[in-house]
Amino acid sequence: MRGSSNLRIIIFFLCTLPLLAQTTPDALQEFRNGNYLRSIEICRDEIAANPNNLESHVVITWSLMRLGRYSEAMDYALSGRRISRYDLRITLTLGEISYFLGQNNEALQFFQEYIYLAPEGVRVDIAYYYIGEINIRLGRFRHADIALTTAVHWIPGNATWWSRLAYARENAGDLQEAVAAYERALTLNPRLTDAQMGLERVRSVLARL
Repeated sequence: MRGSSNLRIIIFFLCTLPLLAQTTPDALQEFRNGNYLRSIEICRDEIAANPNNLESHVVITWSLMRLGRYSEAMDYALSGRRISRYDLRITLTLGEISYFLGQNNEALQFFQEYIYLAPEGVRVDIAYYYIGEINIRLGRFRHADIALTTAVHWIPGNATWWSRLAYARENAGDLQEAVAAYERALTLNPRLTDAQMGLERVRSVLARL
């Protein structure tokens, strides 16, 4: 009888484990489902329970960024950096947040740090893309060309990135190279308005030379 009773207890717990797992809040899953407010709520509870929970700091910054709440995201990202100085996710996120806050020099430093730490990291293409965009902002078009050329090397199928590379080349005076990049963008996405307008603009300039 005792063995039978123990067996029933074991079966009960085995059956209830999946139910317990289902009721545990998952901030990352909520983020992936687009439920950013719920993800933030879960992360805040987790951080309150354990201020050194790095994963919660990472996910809450992603969710806040998706909602455009960059100043709040910055606070959590900096806290996460204090927990783990060289966490690649935090480093890249700090670059993105700084970019959207218009802090160009700080953003460049974070993106360059990410590339230094992970020259073949899973999101190194993003780092090079943002470096290109920052250099466009600063009017450093040849620097932008170098960064965006590297970005499309990693992700050759991104039409928008090819269009931005073409724009950098156009403004650097490299018109033939700009035409080639605009054409590549339109091959990937024939409806990309910026590339259409850019190609017409450059061809018009070339026709007058």
